[in-house]
Amino acid sequence: MSVNEDDIAKIIVDCAYKVHKNLGPGLLESTYEICLAHELVKAGLKVVVQKSLPVYYDGLVLDAGYRIDMLVEEKVIIELKCVDILHDIHLAQTLTYLKLSKLKLGLLINFNVKNIGLGTKRVVNGL
Repeated sequence: MSVNEDDIAKIIVDCAYKVHKNLGPGLLESTYEICLAHELVKAGLKVVVQKSLPVYYDGLVLDAGYRIDMLVEEKVIIELKCVDILHDIHLAQTLTYLKLSKLKLGLLINFNVKNIGLGTKRVVNGL
């Protein structure tokens, strides 16, 4: 499937809504991750879960232990959270992953909310 970032993001948000509607808040992040991955695959998207993200420094490729929660269609990063409130550090983490991967769009999704729409933040890398 060849679609642009905005189309992918719409599908991701729809799938996150389905997962949240069925499970509600209060579960572990890993539960939402596996269920969201399942919904995205059902929607016809290619998904990589817990993708390693190297750091390029001084001509070296370093495995610093970073992992993208989900990479969809090799174009959109999803960073999942299950927290009471999203903080600036969560946004900064998502933006850092976008910069390291040289990707444009990420979605920061907090499943520990009553309304998943209020727990979803679009993050754009200005490249």
